Amino acid sequence: MPSPSHPRLRPLLLALLASSLLVKAPPLCAAPEAAVDAGWILSKLQRPTPSSTTFVELHDSPLLKAPLRLSGEYRRPDADTLVREVRTPYAETTTIHAGEVTIERAGKGPRTFSLARVPELSGLQASFGALLSGDRQLLEQHYRVASDGARTHWTLTLVPEDAALARKVRQIVLHGRGAELRCIETQPVQGPVQRTLLAGAARDAAGIADSGALARLCQNPS
Repeated sequence: MPSPSHPRLRPLLLALLASSLLVKAPPLCAAPEAAVDAGWILSKLQRPTPSSTTFVELHDSPLLKAPLRLSGEYRRPDADTLVREVRTPYAETTTIHAGEVTIERAGKGPRTFSLARVPELSGLQASFGALLSGDRQLLEQHYRVASDGARTHWTLTLVPEDAALARKVRQIVLHGRGAELRCIETQPVQGPVQRTLLAGAARDAAGIADSGALARLCQNPS
Protein backbone atom coordinates (compact mmCIF):
# COMPACT_ATOMS: atom_id res chain seq x y z
CA MET A 1 0.00 0.00 0.00
CA PRO A 2 1.44 3.40 -0.96
CA SER A 3 2.28 5.95 1.70
CA PRO A 4 0.10 9.09 2.11
CA SER A 5 2.77 11.14 0.34
CA HIS A 6 2.81 8.80 -2.67
CA PRO A 7 1.86 10.73 -5.86
CA ARG A 8 -0.79 8.15 -6.78
CA LEU A 9 -2.83 9.12 -3.72
CA ARG A 10 -3.00 12.82 -4.50
CA PRO A 11 -5.30 12.61 -7.55
CA LEU A 12 -7.30 9.88 -5.82
CA LEU A 13 -7.92 12.06 -2.78
CA LEU A 14 -8.56 15.16 -4.88
CA ALA A 15 -11.34 13.33 -6.64
CA LEU A 16 -12.66 11.84 -3.41
CA LEU A 17 -12.83 15.19 -1.68
CA ALA A 18 -14.54 16.70 -4.69
CA SER A 19 -17.08 13.89 -4.55
CA SER A 20 -18.65 15.64 -1.57
CA LEU A 21 -20.50 17.67 -4.22
CA LEU A 22 -21.99 14.73 -6.04
CA VAL A 23 -25.59 13.63 -6.40
CA LYS A 24 -28.01 13.05 -9.23
CA ALA A 25 -29.39 16.53 -9.82
CA PRO A 26 -32.91 17.48 -10.89
CA PRO A 27 -33.34 19.10 -14.32
CA LEU A 28 -32.99 22.86 -14.52
CA CYS A 29 -36.25 24.68 -15.13
CA ALA A 30 -34.89 28.18 -15.78
CA ALA A 31 -34.10 29.60 -19.23
CA PRO A 32 -31.50 27.22 -20.67
CA GLU A 33 -29.20 29.80 -22.23
CA ALA A 34 -29.06 32.19 -19.28
CA ALA A 35 -25.48 33.15 -18.42
CA VAL A 36 -24.11 31.99 -15.09
CA ASP A 37 -21.68 33.30 -12.52
CA ALA A 38 -19.83 31.57 -9.71
CA GLY A 39 -22.57 32.42 -7.22
CA TRP A 40 -25.23 30.67 -9.31
CA ILE A 41 -23.06 27.58 -9.77
CA LEU A 42 -22.24 27.40 -6.06
CA SER A 43 -25.93 27.61 -5.18
CA LYS A 44 -26.55 24.54 -7.35
CA LEU A 45 -23.63 22.56 -5.92
CA GLN A 46 -24.98 22.59 -2.37
CA ARG A 47 -25.85 18.99 -1.55
CA PRO A 48 -27.77 17.26 1.26
CA THR A 49 -26.76 13.90 2.66
CA PRO A 50 -26.87 11.03 2.00
CA SER A 51 -25.83 11.24 -1.66
CA SER A 52 -24.09 9.02 -4.19
CA THR A 53 -23.12 8.91 -7.85
CA THR A 54 -21.38 6.60 -10.28
CA PHE A 55 -18.01 7.62 -11.71
CA VAL A 56 -15.52 6.81 -14.46
CA GLU A 57 -11.96 7.93 -13.79
CA LEU A 58 -8.97 8.00 -16.15
CA HIS A 59 -5.35 7.76 -14.96
CA ASP A 60 -2.62 8.45 -17.50
CA SER A 61 0.99 7.42 -16.98
CA PRO A 62 4.05 7.02 -19.21
CA LEU A 63 4.37 3.54 -17.70
CA LEU A 64 1.01 2.48 -19.17
CA LYS A 65 0.27 1.62 -22.80
CA ALA A 66 -3.22 3.07 -22.34
CA PRO A 67 -4.88 5.15 -19.61
CA LEU A 68 -6.08 3.14 -16.61
CA ARG A 69 -9.87 3.32 -16.49
CA LEU A 70 -11.54 2.97 -13.10
CA SER A 71 -15.26 2.84 -12.42
CA GLY A 72 -17.33 2.66 -9.29
CA GLU A 73 -19.35 4.83 -6.95
CA TYR A 74 -18.78 7.87 -4.75
CA ARG A 75 -20.87 8.10 -1.58
CA ARG A 76 -21.39 10.74 1.07
CA PRO A 77 -23.35 8.87 3.76
CA ASP A 78 -23.24 11.82 6.15
CA ALA A 79 -21.80 15.32 6.31
CA ASP A 80 -18.52 14.10 7.81
CA THR A 81 -17.79 11.02 5.67
CA LEU A 82 -16.71 10.59 2.03
CA VAL A 83 -16.38 7.16 0.39
CA ARG A 84 -14.89 6.19 -2.98
CA GLU A 85 -15.58 2.60 -4.00
CA VAL A 86 -13.69 1.29 -7.04
CA ARG A 87 -15.41 -1.74 -8.58
CA THR A 88 -13.55 -2.17 -11.87
CA PRO A 89 -10.81 -3.23 -12.72
CA TYR A 90 -10.17 -4.03 -9.04
CA ALA A 91 -12.00 -3.62 -5.75
CA GLU A 92 -10.84 -0.85 -3.41
CA THR A 93 -12.62 1.41 -0.94
CA THR A 94 -11.22 4.73 0.30
CA THR A 95 -12.95 6.53 3.18
CA ILE A 96 -12.26 10.00 4.56
CA HIS A 97 -13.71 10.55 8.04
CA ALA A 98 -12.70 12.61 11.07
CA GLY A 99 -9.49 13.83 9.44
CA GLU A 100 -8.32 10.33 8.54
CA VAL A 101 -8.08 8.36 5.31
CA THR A 102 -8.67 4.59 5.32
CA ILE A 103 -7.87 2.48 2.25
CA GLU A 104 -9.18 -1.08 2.02
CA ARG A 105 -8.35 -3.50 -0.77
CA ALA A 106 -9.33 -7.13 -1.23
CA GLY A 107 -6.81 -9.50 0.33
CA LYS A 108 -5.02 -6.77 2.28
CA GLY A 109 -5.54 -5.23 5.69
CA PRO A 110 -6.92 -1.67 5.88
CA ARG A 111 -4.42 1.18 6.03
CA THR A 112 -5.29 4.39 7.89
CA PHE A 113 -3.38 7.65 8.04
CA SER A 114 -4.06 11.24 9.07
CA LEU A 115 -4.73 13.95 6.51
CA ALA A 116 -2.51 16.17 8.67
CA ARG A 117 0.45 14.19 7.30
CA VAL A 118 -0.34 15.61 3.86
CA PRO A 119 -0.92 19.36 4.48
CA GLU A 120 -2.07 20.17 0.95
CA LEU A 121 -4.82 17.56 1.17
CA SER A 122 -5.90 18.73 4.61
CA GLY A 123 -6.27 22.25 3.19
CA LEU A 124 -8.16 20.90 0.22
CA GLN A 125 -10.66 19.15 2.48
CA ALA A 126 -11.30 22.38 4.37
CA SER A 127 -11.81 24.42 1.20
CA PHE A 128 -14.31 21.98 -0.26
CA GLY A 129 -16.46 22.66 2.76
CA ALA A 130 -16.99 26.09 1.22
CA LEU A 131 -18.31 24.45 -1.95
CA LEU A 132 -20.71 22.30 0.06
CA SER A 133 -22.14 25.33 1.82
CA GLY A 134 -22.14 27.54 -1.28
CA ASP A 135 -19.94 30.04 0.55
CA ARG A 136 -18.16 31.97 -2.19
CA GLN A 137 -16.35 34.27 0.24
CA LEU A 138 -14.87 31.30 2.11
CA LEU A 139 -14.00 29.52 -1.15
CA GLU A 140 -12.09 32.58 -2.35
CA GLN A 141 -9.90 32.39 0.75
CA HIS A 142 -8.51 29.16 -0.73
CA TYR A 143 -8.85 29.62 -4.52
CA ARG A 144 -9.03 32.14 -7.30
CA VAL A 145 -12.48 31.40 -8.69
CA ALA A 146 -13.60 31.92 -12.29
CA SER A 147 -16.80 30.86 -14.04
CA ASP A 148 -17.81 30.65 -17.67
CA GLY A 149 -20.63 29.44 -19.88
CA ALA A 150 -24.40 29.20 -19.70
CA ARG A 151 -26.78 27.07 -17.68
CA THR A 152 -26.68 24.29 -20.28
CA HIS A 153 -22.86 24.12 -20.12
CA TRP A 154 -20.83 25.86 -17.44
CA THR A 155 -17.36 25.62 -15.96
CA LEU A 156 -16.04 26.64 -12.56
CA THR A 157 -12.25 26.96 -12.41
CA LEU A 158 -10.43 26.85 -9.06
CA VAL A 159 -6.78 27.94 -8.89
CA PRO A 160 -5.22 27.20 -5.48
CA GLU A 161 -4.07 30.11 -3.35
CA ASP A 162 -2.66 27.84 -0.63
CA ALA A 163 1.06 27.44 -1.28
CA ALA A 164 1.23 23.75 -0.30
CA LEU A 165 -1.63 22.81 -2.61
CA ALA A 166 -0.38 25.07 -5.42
CA ARG A 167 2.90 23.17 -5.46
CA LYS A 168 0.95 20.03 -6.38
CA VAL A 169 -2.15 21.20 -8.25
CA ARG A 170 -2.28 23.85 -10.98
CA GLN A 171 -6.06 24.06 -11.16
CA ILE A 172 -9.31 22.15 -10.79
CA VAL A 173 -12.04 22.63 -13.40
CA LEU A 174 -15.62 21.57 -12.71
CA HIS A 175 -17.85 21.01 -15.77
CA GLY A 176 -21.61 20.96 -15.40
CA ARG A 177 -25.02 21.27 -16.97
CA GLY A 178 -27.77 22.92 -15.00
CA ALA A 179 -27.56 21.61 -11.44
CA GLU A 180 -25.59 18.51 -12.46
CA LEU A 181 -21.83 18.31 -11.91
CA ARG A 182 -20.70 16.04 -14.77
CA CYS A 183 -16.91 16.07 -14.77
CA ILE A 184 -13.90 17.17 -12.72
CA GLU A 185 -10.57 17.88 -14.41
CA THR A 186 -7.60 18.07 -12.05
CA GLN A 187 -4.44 19.53 -13.59
CA PRO A 188 -1.37 18.71 -11.48
CA VAL A 189 1.75 20.84 -11.67
CA GLN A 190 3.49 17.81 -13.15
CA GLY A 191 1.84 15.09 -15.18
CA PRO A 192 -1.29 14.75 -17.29
CA VAL A 193 -4.80 15.94 -16.47
CA GLN A 194 -6.92 13.52 -14.46
CA ARG A 195 -10.56 13.38 -15.52
CA THR A 196 -13.39 12.05 -13.38
CA LEU A 197 -16.72 11.66 -15.19
CA LEU A 198 -19.74 11.67 -12.93
CA ALA A 199 -23.43 10.86 -12.91
CA GLY A 200 -24.85 11.29 -16.43
CA ALA A 201 -21.41 11.68 -18.00
CA ALA A 202 -20.27 8.42 -16.38
CA ARG A 203 -23.30 6.64 -17.80
CA ASP A 204 -22.66 8.17 -21.23
CA ALA A 205 -19.08 6.85 -21.07
CA ALA A 206 -20.22 3.21 -21.09
CA GLY A 207 -18.57 1.43 -24.00
CA ILE A 208 -16.24 4.35 -24.84
CA ALA A 209 -12.57 3.41 -24.60
CA ASP A 210 -10.86 6.21 -26.55
CA SER A 211 -9.30 8.75 -24.18
CA GLY A 212 -9.90 11.62 -26.62
CA ALA A 213 -13.60 10.79 -26.84
CA LEU A 214 -13.83 10.64 -23.06
CA ALA A 215 -12.11 14.03 -22.78
CA ARG A 216 -14.67 15.51 -25.18
CA LEU A 217 -17.48 13.94 -23.18
CA CYS A 218 -16.04 15.54 -20.04
CA GLN A 219 -15.76 18.99 -21.56
CA ASN A 220 -18.96 19.05 -23.61
CA PRO A 221 -22.14 18.09 -21.75
CA SER A 222 -24.43 18.27 -24.79
